[in-house]
Amino acid sequence: MRMAELAKAGFDLKEPQFRKMRLDDIPVIYEIEQEAFPTPWSEGAFHNELTNNHFAHYVVMELDEAIIGYAGMWIIIDEAHVTNIAVRSGYRGRGLGERMLLEMQAMAVCLGAERMTLEVRVSNVIAQRLYSKMALFRRVCAKGITRTTEKTR
Repeated sequence: MRMAELAKAGFDLKEPQFRKMRLDDIPVIYEIEQEAFPTPWSEGAFHNELTNNHFAHYVVMELDEAIIGYAGMWIIIDEAHVTNIAVRSGYRGRGLGERMLLEMQAMAVCLGAERMTLEVRVSNVIAQRLYSKMALFRRVCAKGITRTTEKTR
């Protein structure tokens, strides 16, 4: 069920809040990364992204001050490339991934991006449905990866 449908069904749902990822978030981000991906990034990889990659922009999604998701992207010239997007397993199926992607798109436009790309495993049907719904265009690349592109403006 989506957040609006859950609210209509009588669930008291607060709106998630977004903020810039901090170094002290990494242990929780790593937990979510392990839940979400068969080959998760290391804590060191996130540390490097936040401290050394000047193209990187990462946000966390919080609900009641608890991190329930995160997303990252690189902005290079006029293109945003989504590096990862994940929602804690207990919060999936509520439209939060879509909210996260919308937040990333808005941020990308504010940072000057004219298009957005991302890659998704061919086996990740749920993510592919989301990207299709959001009009991200798809092309299949080598090794079971699908690359998607979207004009952000």
